[in-house]
Amino acid sequence: MKKIEAMIRREKLKDVREALVAAGFLGITVYDVLGRGQQKVLDLQFRGREYQIDLLPKTKIELLLADKDAEKAVDIIVKVAATGKIGDGKIAVIPVDDIIRIRTGERGEEAV
Repeated sequence: MKKIEAMIRREKLKDVREALVAAGFLGITVYDVLGRGQQKVLDLQFRGREYQIDLLPKTKIELLLADKDAEKAVDIIVKVAATGKIGDGKIAVIPVDDIIRIRTGERGEEAV
């Protein structure tokens, strides 16, 4: 089993989510986060004062999937979230030893 963690642009969440649901990936967890990769610091002005923002708003999505489905989900996220500009995000694919559905006690791929 795999855990997919993807950091994407906030404005891409709706499109990514719709594409994942259309492909049959219904279980998703979403977080609003702040982060920075290779993007430069943003210089902004507000009410005559200058501000520098180095942690930018991003969206983190997580999916727990069977091994056979992980690459398909990654391909969907890359295709839909990409703009071709710095700041599109990153995806981590993490091995998962076990998953337990609390309600039923099912384990492994049955719990996915």
